Amino acid sequence: MIYAAIAAALVVADQIVKYLVMTNIPLGGHVPFIPCILELTYVTNTGAAFSIFSEHTWILALVSLVMSALLALALWKSFFHHPFGKLALTLLLAGAVGNLIDRALRGFVVDMFNVLFMHFAVFNVADICVVTGGIAAGIYYLFLWDKYERKPDDNTDPDH
Repeated sequence: MIYAAIAAALVVADQIVKYLVMTNIPLGGHVPFIPCILELTYVTNTGAAFSIFSEHTWILALVSLVMSALLALALWKSFFHHPFGKLALTLLLAGAVGNLIDRALRGFVVDMFNVLFMHFAVFNVADICVVTGGIAAGIYYLFLWDKYERKPDDNTDPDH
């Protein structure tokens, strides 16, 4: 299945970038990446976005595990029929698995992308997958769901 291969490739890319950051940048260190836009900063995060739930890493790992299983099942069962919807699920799955690996093996998530032109949380490849996949899933649901997922005899309109 092409979507499993895409998810696996994204997870591998996420883990390679994290490994390279951990082995080449000291914890808290900075390396220029794109001048005035982005730098690589090695930080760890035991929580979720913006370090929320930082005292509950195991709960976040459990949530990541459950979400990974549900997303894999949704892909396997073709919850979305259109390739755009499947790609959205694939991105979400890759992000969940990428950060799950960190939480399970390290007890924290490795983050590295630091935006320089505004104050924002440092993030990683898996986070990019989750955000992009979430936005794509929202777009799919709002604009394409009726066209590709609703059955012709589906009468869910509350006005009928």
